[in-house]
Amino acid sequence: MARGLETFLTALALGLLSGGPGVADVLLRDFSVCAGRYSALVEHQWLVDGPASEQAADRRDAMLELVAAVMPGDMAKTAMGWRVEAKAAQGALLSRAYFAQDAVAAKRSAQLLQACADLIGQS
Repeated sequence: MARGLETFLTALALGLLSGGPGVADVLLRDFSVCAGRYSALVEHQWLVDGPASEQAADRRDAMLELVAAVMPGDMAKTAMGWRVEAKAAQGALLSRAYFAQDAVAAKRSAQLLQACADLIGQS
């Protein structure tokens, strides 16, 4: 089992067993933020590398499924807010990295996206 998926399942099981909404909130935030990051990547890749956007869209969709799996009904607006903020931030990093040839922005963008990929056991 991939390490990211293993970590997710362990955290989910602990949260469900302990009845701890705090764990669910952390997972919801992580998955929502990653869905936003991948949404930004999809839009960026439509502009600069169309075919690559399919993989990013698949990852975004996986994150959205995880969001739906852990989201209590009263957190929908909060989750969408996290997603929108992350999308805007990631979009700005991607634009700066690509158009301004900013190596620091490119590195940070890659790190953030890798952290999301690690959550779902992707490379």
